[in-house]
Amino acid sequence: MAQPNVPVTILTGFLGSGKTTLLNRILSEQHGHRIAVIENEFGEEGVDNELLLQNREEQIVEMNNGCICCTVRGDLVRILGDLRERREAGEISFERVIIETTGLADPGPVAQTFFIDDDVAEYYLLDAVITVVDARHGDQQLTEHKEAVEQVGFADRILMSKVDLVGEPEQKTLIGRLQRINPRAPIKPVHFGNVPIDEVLDIRGFNLNAVLELTPDFLTSDEHEHDDAVTSFIFKSDKPFNATKLEDFLGGIVQVYGPDMLRYKGVLFVKGSERQMVFQGVHQMMGADLGRRWQPGEKPTSKMVFIGRKLPKDMFIQGLQQCLA
Repeated sequence: MAQPNVPVTILTGFLGSGKTTLLNRILSEQHGHRIAVIENEFGEEGVDNELLLQNREEQIVEMNNGCICCTVRGDLVRILGDLRERREAGEISFERVIIETTGLADPGPVAQTFFIDDDVAEYYLLDAVITVVDARHGDQQLTEHKEAVEQVGFADRILMSKVDLVGEPEQKTLIGRLQRINPRAPIKPVHFGNVPIDEVLDIRGFNLNAVLELTPDFLTSDEHEHDDAVTSFIFKSDKPFNATKLEDFLGGIVQVYGPDMLRYKGVLFVKGSERQMVFQGVHQMMGADLGRRWQPGEKPTSKMVFIGRKLPKDMFIQGLQQCLA
């Protein structure tokens, strides 16, 4: 089996949030990275057609900075396979892939491609989901469009664009709302898509061994100020889990609530194991890995975060408590 060696970033964000500005910069700037950019087109205003050299028949076009651009109107699995074949044949060269999802899409199915399709999972490694949120219209979009909320729920990192158009109080309100929807994604203000490339690449947000980061004020913030359908909650315990009970419980809730579970991940203290168990999932797809050893003097604890639509928090927490040894 080939080592998963080509990192993939999924770039999402609502219509007009500034994804295309960011992509055009990646495709034209001299940053020294060889990147294949896949545009998942949906009749939206895409990457500048001038950049695509007006050659709409050709699906894969090489840019003068060494990046590659392709538009997908069909199947993502097929285009990833096509890129792999051409890369292995030496026809094209790239080190990483960025996929832009359409502004109205839930990024879930794109992310799931990297778990479900064996050929894709073997060659590509999902690095992170990055969501661009428009500081000026973000609040309204989150209220009016469930897709905008789901894009935030999926994010490993949030880039807040157009911050120059709104004052400090509006920014603070929006940041608070974003943190309540998704407590584990750092939020970074950006101007005109002007974000350093290394803040978009190699984040390892989807890496099972990545640390579980949560915004520090998440546990103290009052969660009742809003009614976004997507919310998040945390489960913590110093007691070890019974592995069999936990596996049965998680399997059950994923079957019932999977479509509404956007992202969930955790570091677990399992009875009888000297190592951390690291687990995470997207909708119905769930995976677990052994993490590092618990250190001498370290108090083993479990910490899990669930992000989803109208999840029955009390039922989840009671169920998890019953899985403790």
